Amino acid sequence: MFEFVKSGGWLMLPIIVCSIVALAIVLERFWMLRRKRVMPDHLMRQILQLHTEKKLDRADLNKLRASSPLGRILAAGLTNRNHSKEVMKEAIEEVGRQVVLELDRYLNTLGTIASISPLLGLLGTVIGMIKVFSVIVTAGVGDPGVLAGGISEALITTAAGLSVAIPSLMFHRYFSGLIDRLVLGMEEQALKLVEVMHGERE
Repeated sequence: MFEFVKSGGWLMLPIIVCSIVALAIVLERFWMLRRKRVMPDHLMRQILQLHTEKKLDRADLNKLRASSPLGRILAAGLTNRNHSKEVMKEAIEEVGRQVVLELDRYLNTLGTIASISPLLGLLGTVIGMIKVFSVIVTAGVGDPGVLAGGISEALITTAAGLSVAIPSLMFHRYFSGLIDRLVLGMEEQALKLVEVMHGERE
């Protein structure tokens, strides 16, 4: 493995760093974007039960706020439940924007890695081909073994760059779609809460 990396030249180092960062982001996002962590199924039911029983106090709101991203959004609405429907919605939207930013964390970095990894591989290809032509100028084309080093470097960096970029792009698209679905689900829950609090829905 070390020989493979070594034969790819110095550009293998930033490609390897990109692969490590991308793997760390993918694992972290898988953990943080679990549905049961972002929007627990039981949360809305508990809130409505406490509201019905008139037991929803400040301690419950603080606990709700700390429980999950959905909890933060619902707590923002519940804090303003004695105000108008518009005020409740504005409070929910304000916190909702912050929550979406947190859900999107590191995805720009993952997208950047997906974009620059093939470019690093391409740069390695260009450098490798420059070496090949330099060898041709000095030694001619009589000995293919002399040219093998530059061609090998060119092909290895290209393959390595694509090997990092393809899964990074796939996971970036996957997480973007997952976040869209989670945000839609949280919007539905928040809208339901507003309507229930204002007597428009059971």
